[in-house]
Amino acid sequence: MARIGFVGLGRMGAHMARNLVKAGHEVVAFDIVPEAVAVVVASGATAAFSSAAAARDADVVITMLPAGEQVRDAWLGQGGLMKAARADALLMDCSTIDVATARDVAAAAGRPFLDAPVSGGVMGAEAGTLTFMVGGSAEAVARARPVLEAMGRTIVHCGEAGAGQVAKLCNNMMLAATMAVTSEAFVMAEKLGLPAQALYDVCSKSTAMSWALNNYCPVPGPVPASPANRDFAPGFTAALMRKDLGLAQQAAKDAGVATPVGALALSLFDRLVEGGAADKDFSAIITLVREGAAS
Repeated sequence: MARIGFVGLGRMGAHMARNLVKAGHEVVAFDIVPEAVAVVVASGATAAFSSAAAARDADVVITMLPAGEQVRDAWLGQGGLMKAARADALLMDCSTIDVATARDVAAAAGRPFLDAPVSGGVMGAEAGTLTFMVGGSAEAVARARPVLEAMGRTIVHCGEAGAGQVAKLCNNMMLAATMAVTSEAFVMAEKLGLPAQALYDVCSKSTAMSWALNNYCPVPGPVPASPANRDFAPGFTAALMRKDLGLAQQAAKDAGVATPVGALALSLFDRLVEGGAADKDFSAIITLVREGAAS
């Protein structure tokens, strides 16, 4: 078992750290919110007084932070992770951030560094069923696999540094657009007198089948575990989806690629978040569609 320094214990990170403890790893955890640290310590982790202290003497150092600015500062700035980590430690960032920052931090590391963003939301983090999209060397990915398998079910090596972030942003752009058009279909069916259950029964087993429909159906009833049955209590918030869509648009611009559907999805989630639904699940985009249908 490994000694793991874990920095960033938010809605996702706390569950991930707890699953590492459950798997028998020694976890030394830090977050700027003391209450978040206390929750993980209650599960068997050890508290660190700083991010650098969490990294010191660790075999593996993991960050799970909100944005590229925090990731850059944690590793290369005041967080001091790069300086504190042992020369032979495996370094890994599981945040979803901009591709440029992921590549910059990996280049500055001068040692094995993985960008390993996740898919699966809070429920996947809690259940230990996340998908990891990993960028970095094959050797580093092989070394990281036993640690990643304690937190997730699927580990995909996507390529060199930054490739994990590219995969995550493409995935979430597709997911957001799919959820938006799925919502449009349910609202259209409702207006034309077709019951939601009937539409679900057809589409969930035909060519319109998707993860968004089968797991996060945006209307109550057809999928009992869907956030729509709990007033859109989040598995993955609208604010986070807007963040990821913005990162995807920046990556597309940097690559000189036109993504008009992705851009439209971003504009929809901008409106949803600015309308007060930032903390709702991203499937609450159907409420925006309904408002449009009623106008």
